[in-house]
Amino acid sequence: MRDQTLYARTLLTLFFTLLGFAVMGYHPGMEDDGVYLAAVKARLDPTLYPHNAAFFRLQMQATVFDSCLAGFVRATHMPLAWAELLWQLACLFAILFACHSIARRLFTSPAAVWSAVAMVAALFTLPVAGTALYLADQHLHPRNAAAALILLAVSRIFAGRRRQAAALLLAAALFHPLMAVLGFFFCAFLSLALLDSVHARALSLHARVLLFVDRRRAAWRGLERGKAAALFPLAWVLEPGNPAWLKALHTRIYCHLAQWTWYEWLGALAPLALFGLLWRAAERRGEKMLARFALAVFACGVFEQALAVALLAPSRLERLMPLQPMRYLQLVYFFLALVAGGLLGEHWLRGRSPRTTVFRWALYLAAMNGAMFAWQLASFPASAHLELPGARPANPWLQAFAWIGANCPRDAYFALDPDYLRAPGEDYHGFRALTGRSSLADAIKDASVAMQVPELAPVWARQVAAEQGWAHFQLADFERLKAGFGVDWVLAAYPQPAGLACAWHNSALAVCRIP
Repeated sequence: MRDQTLYARTLLTLFFTLLGFAVMGYHPGMEDDGVYLAAVKARLDPTLYPHNAAFFRLQMQATVFDSCLAGFVRATHMPLAWAELLWQLACLFAILFACHSIARRLFTSPAAVWSAVAMVAALFTLPVAGTALYLADQHLHPRNAAAALILLAVSRIFAGRRRQAAALLLAAALFHPLMAVLGFFFCAFLSLALLDSVHARALSLHARVLLFVDRRRAAWRGLERGKAAALFPLAWVLEPGNPAWLKALHTRIYCHLAQWTWYEWLGALAPLALFGLLWRAAERRGEKMLARFALAVFACGVFEQALAVALLAPSRLERLMPLQPMRYLQLVYFFLALVAGGLLGEHWLRGRSPRTTVFRWALYLAAMNGAMFAWQLASFPASAHLELPGARPANPWLQAFAWIGANCPRDAYFALDPDYLRAPGEDYHGFRALTGRSSLADAIKDASVAMQVPELAPVWARQVAAEQGWAHFQLADFERLKAGFGVDWVLAAYPQPAGLACAWHNSALAVCRIP
């Protein structure tokens, strides 16, 4: 019976995984995958990217993601495109499997448990306040793997298996250290919340928050007295960033809390308030486990919000902004979707008759998944919703990238519009990741890498400055780029500027050599 139950659970989880995948879409090489996919390709073929590889290699020093995926491809002899798709599906499945395990601890009815799983699956691409995150990315990302491992760790905390939870959090840290630290905080708060004495637990958490605030105040008094060296052995924290790094930092609005809009703050604080209300309501109804879980989310959220403000608000700590502590909200939003789905299943999806139940489930799934599907189609209008391996791209940019990857020399060094990611019809697909060729720095995605790796910032700023005015470039401008940086190829708008020898073009773009 137990094996049959596990088999049924696995099949249903797989169903919601595929449904969620179909709704969220799949876009390899898009946004952050422009960094990660390029790093994997470089692992598999070291002859690629002889220029500017630092724009993905330095950031990858904090994760084993690229080496693990490259090792999987070598061991299985599976094409990278299919391996990336398989890993994406595995991450989504693990996320939902963990959500099912958590929901079983919070709700008693199977309808509520599966409604919670269905809600998370439908909302994979729910934006997380002002953090520039979704619950899960539409491409393979170390954050997807880390989220799955963190949620599995939370389920192990519920089961009293703290050593297993610690091992899962350690594995998450190997993929995404920041998310793993935030996951550790929540697991610690949840462990406290599961103690027998609710009131003692709440007082303990409150005391810990007060102790943290007191220590921060003491630290600031020490700074004011000039004791920064004793309080911060890492002196770089207080050193001002170089101008190029500051320029890169200022392109990331989500790092600056003062620039968040009112609705972004609402998206950050309202979930915490809702969990605070849920804690008290569940406690009154005698729903012990749900109350303690809500308390853990509320207390941990308040702690991490205070920590984020303490780190990001003072201008003298601007070097800490790339840590992005507000991204603790990703885990909060996972739990918000899970609990909202569970409560909906508990109180509405179970009808008085099987016919009513089926109708309500159909309406629920159609409404949630239909709305998110329509939003994803509108978000990437020029690209296929599912960019599966082997499919021919209709997007002119992706057509150009495919031709370059198949026909240009491995040591080709490209110049292209520094704002190409925002170009109409481009849909934020990364040049390096999809072509396997080197390029000058771009003004958008490479800025986030320069923010994370300050020593790259002057290189990034110099290259982007040299590409300004791209729309009006003529042959002399391309020759200047070749003389200054060594680029020998260009991806230009078609028809191309006079004097460029072009090997290929479509209706929008031309691939040309610089004489």
